[in-house]
Amino acid sequence: MANVVVVGAQWGDEGKGKIVDWLSVGADVVVRFQGGHNAGHTLVIDGKTYKLALLPSGIVRPGKLSIIGNGVVLDPYHLIDEIEKLRGQGVEVTPANLKVAENVPLILSLHRELDAHRESGNAGGAKIGTTKRGIGPAYEDKVARRAIRLMDLADPDALDDKIDRLLAHHDPLCRGLGLPSPNPAAIRDELVTVAPKVLPFMAPTFEILDSERRAGKRILFEGAQGALLDVDHGTYPYVTSSNTVAGNAATGSGLGPRAIGYVLGIAKAYTTRVGGGPFPTELDDDVGRLIGQRGREFGTNTGRPRRCGWFDAVLARQAVRTCGIDGLALTKLDILDGFETIKVATRYRLNGEEIEYLPASQSAQARIEPVYETIEGWNGATSGARSWADLPAQAIKYVRRIEELVGAPVALLSTSPERDDTILVHDPFQD
Repeated sequence: MANVVVVGAQWGDEGKGKIVDWLSVGADVVVRFQGGHNAGHTLVIDGKTYKLALLPSGIVRPGKLSIIGNGVVLDPYHLIDEIEKLRGQGVEVTPANLKVAENVPLILSLHRELDAHRESGNAGGAKIGTTKRGIGPAYEDKVARRAIRLMDLADPDALDDKIDRLLAHHDPLCRGLGLPSPNPAAIRDELVTVAPKVLPFMAPTFEILDSERRAGKRILFEGAQGALLDVDHGTYPYVTSSNTVAGNAATGSGLGPRAIGYVLGIAKAYTTRVGGGPFPTELDDDVGRLIGQRGREFGTNTGRPRRCGWFDAVLARQAVRTCGIDGLALTKLDILDGFETIKVATRYRLNGEEIEYLPASQSAQARIEPVYETIEGWNGATSGARSWADLPAQAIKYVRRIEELVGAPVALLSTSPERDDTILVHDPFQD
């Protein structure tokens, strides 16, 4: 049995929630290993919709252990709100089936305020298009070694010193930006108030995961966002603040790299993006708007409309390489039903020359032009298909062409938001 890492092979919003839920039936443990509560996952189970942002998608499945790893930045108030919403939908969430890494850094109100100020444009520089939830500033404090972590809430006597260390940076920063200085007493109250609600979930999760792995349990690692938002390998600076590639599943959960077995990359049959930054295949026309309407392309948490475009094989191929993707889960094929022709970007043109990768330079990324291959569409419906026999022949040809272009086989094919509308080609746990 292989442990499985699920990563987005585009800019996020590829349908990871459904795929993780589908795979969680065969998993014993589901782990979130990076990101914050800016990563929306929508699950549709038996006609009931669950919207998650922070909790692992496996939480809705009875008998599964869900873990929030140390690579995540945690807003404790959001965690409690999300737990209560799920409980209101009849989902059991207790310290028995949810564990949070004791060394996870916390997102505080000052992080959200700083994030919002930067995105307002008043702080100077380009707006990145963040969700203004404090994720970036919290990661900054983590790497600067001044973060307040979950374990610190269990030692209230030491909180004042930790708050002072944090504010030694944030106080002059706020004053320089024309913002009110953070109040140490208010921050302490913010932490002390929420502590009794979140501390019951705290655990040395690396130890639990190692024990589960040695016992032969199947572990599913769930990433947030997508490989193209990786802080190292994405469209910098229009990226998230953590490593979203598969290798971070080990670091962000406290396991060694050998704990990772099969890497499953999730990709839509077209491409979308939320927020700013380059998007070579973006369609700012009626076709792009039609794809967005059919695919209901709005952010799970923010409601922001997603930018839509044709499938970009260059970017997906690059994600296959940077993540070590063994197989793809191709989602939303049904959205392309009825198109007479479909385009796929196979390479780029930059300064008059053709290239087959995304350059790292921000200015180069803004200048590249996609070189398209036109593929015949299909008239039949793929929606709800559960076997290859249910698919139009031309739709199968489209899937096969994507496999050739990105250099990875399709392991799963999703044909609707419903979990059972999935064609299994290869079970990642059986690798």
